[in-house]
Amino acid sequence: MTGRILVDATAVPRDRGGVGRYLDGLLGALATLGAPVAVVCKPDDADRYRALGLAVEVAPRWVLSTPLRLIWEQVRLPRLARRGGYRVVHSPHYTFPLFGRFGRVVTIHDLTFFTLPHAHSTGKRVFFSAWLRALARRKFPVIAVSETTGAEFERVLRADPRRVTVAPHGYDQLTFHVPSAVEVGDFIQTLDPPVTEWIAFLGTLEPRKNIPALIEAHRRLGADAPALLLAGGPGWDSAVIPAVRESSAQGFDVRLLGYLPLDQLAAFLGAAEIVAYPSLGEGFGLPVLEAMASGAAVLTSTGLALPEVGGDAVEYAETSAPEIAAGLSRLLGDAHHRSELRERAVTRARRFTWQASADAHLAAYGRAG
Repeated sequence: MTGRILVDATAVPRDRGGVGRYLDGLLGALATLGAPVAVVCKPDDADRYRALGLAVEVAPRWVLSTPLRLIWEQVRLPRLARRGGYRVVHSPHYTFPLFGRFGRVVTIHDLTFFTLPHAHSTGKRVFFSAWLRALARRKFPVIAVSETTGAEFERVLRADPRRVTVAPHGYDQLTFHVPSAVEVGDFIQTLDPPVTEWIAFLGTLEPRKNIPALIEAHRRLGADAPALLLAGGPGWDSAVIPAVRESSAQGFDVRLLGYLPLDQLAAFLGAAEIVAYPSLGEGFGLPVLEAMASGAAVLTSTGLALPEVGGDAVEYAETSAPEIAAGLSRLLGDAHHRSELRERAVTRARRFTWQASADAHLAAYGRAG
């Protein structure tokens, strides 16, 4: 039977980055709860969502093109919602159908297009800022992924706080867990050459993640520093590759690993000496939660919502290279404290579940229509 709520998953990227892991986790929890939810997705994702027991609508393959997907969202998605009898459409990544006789719920992930404009490309900043302004003028429910993001939406755009439902992310417990010795050994063998000690970073290599400062901080640790392994998509930070090349030319072991398979992430994060995430600001900070769930000792910043996730289970540093280096040095020099952080991280991570997030989403859907 067709669900009464339609979740638009056509924005999910092929690499299952943050938006992909958000929707995979949320939809899995909604299916477990038996919620009346269907999903519309790209053809390559249809079997994944059918396996969850969800009703699936398949978008045309040409939505793989972002401009064409946005046209589809405005023209074809409303028709699909009307034809299928859906009372609510959930748009999980800022943009949404402007017209249609159905309720709408939109997820916002952060307001850094306004508060950290220099960290985004001009086109992306202009585009998403316009959509956030349009969203602020509407009256339908908004899902914020953290208290901080909800408060920023209200403060920056003077939006009605009664519209906002806070629904923090969860994590996939099968993917993110304290790794076994076998998992760690298998991951090490994928490295060329293998190393047994490393500092890990996971995330898109974009300006907001502050990667050049992390590379400079690593260089300040000296020749005996563990390798710095950077995993994630290439992003649009033109300073990253020159910084890697400069550091490598000076004899430091800095590597761009690209996307890692999901089954390697627990070992990559959990077996690292430190997971470093010196972001300038996050609406949530899913890589920090995933590292905590993997039993990592995490060094991050206090930018926006990161303390909501990390609490007292991570270490904090400011975002300049000297301050990141000082934080890394402190942790590398104190194995006992790293061990304490690992234990606290696993315990705190258990507070964040996709089921709790799904419950909050269902409440928002109920207010939408």
